[in-house]
Amino acid sequence: MLEGKELILATKPFAKEIRWKSWFHTIIAFSLLIAFLLGTYFSPNIAGRIICSFFSAMLLSRVFIIFHDFQHHTILHKSFLAEILFTIFGIYMITPPSIWKRSHDHHHNNNAKLYSASIGSYPIMTRQKFMEASKNERFFYLAVRHPLNMFFAYFTTFIYGMCIQSFLSSFRRHWDSLVVLIIHFAIAVFLFVQFGWLTWFLTFFLPFFISHMLGAYLFYAQHNFPGVVFSNNTDWNYTNAALKSSSYMKMNMFWKWVTANIGYHHIHHLNSRIPFYRLPEAMAAIPELQTPTVTTLNPGDIVSCLKLKVWDPDQNKMIGYSEMETQRRVFFFFWRSVKV
Repeated sequence: MLEGKELILATKPFAKEIRWKSWFHTIIAFSLLIAFLLGTYFSPNIAGRIICSFFSAMLLSRVFIIFHDFQHHTILHKSFLAEILFTIFGIYMITPPSIWKRSHDHHHNNNAKLYSASIGSYPIMTRQKFMEASKNERFFYLAVRHPLNMFFAYFTTFIYGMCIQSFLSSFRRHWDSLVVLIIHFAIAVFLFVQFGWLTWFLTFFLPFFISHMLGAYLFYAQHNFPGVVFSNNTDWNYTNAALKSSSYMKMNMFWKWVTANIGYHHIHHLNSRIPFYRLPEAMAAIPELQTPTVTTLNPGDIVSCLKLKVWDPDQNKMIGYSEMETQRRVFFFFWRSVKV
């Protein structure tokens, strides 16, 4: 059984970009995105415009994950044309360069650490820390992990978190957050004034709303699922964090295409230099990558992931709010019995 450095080295043959494939997938995805966005305006009936709006959201999701590979220097590295293309797309998707790459790199380097700053990831508290937290701390912790936060991720995670919060925290370091926000709202106002509310809604708002919602949930479920393992910083291990704290999200062919194979997340975290189109190849070739913890986009699995709230070191698993409340009642009952 390959472990640690040996396992990472076994993935290196797959961490080689096939340049023509990178350009092929990039050009096709951008072309389809533009076509469907145009369809939200030029389709002859409302049904066609709504369908085009939905597929625009799916294409935004796919291009964003390809953009994410580019940011890892996995594909099209040192390509001037790709740099221009993905910089424009990153601005369009409300991901300011100064905050996006730094926060995402931090996430990769600290995935599943219990006592690391929750930069670029959803916060994790232990059961004890949650019980000791103030009401305000509990509220904000649960609010960030709440399904409504993911549902409204366009507003909460991207407009507020990526742009407004980063700019207010350090306007000198994140001045581009304000620029991105201004450009985003300028496009929105232009579409609304020039083409009316329906075109603004179908061409601009709805694709953003759906794609950001999908992205927020995927990012959550890839690291918050039944069976996930979190470690103290001293016990933390990069390979174990990749394989035990990142899920394999089993999907049908449509969702695999839309999400550009991001469901092979355990492999991506093991070696982020493997291009998205080579992740299935790596999994098929290396036995140690073939037994990850699996989740899906089925409603039951989505509910199971969303129920998880805190890490319980005693049980070595994530537990939900109802289980926390049960444990709290048992503890206080026991404590009162002892006192009596």
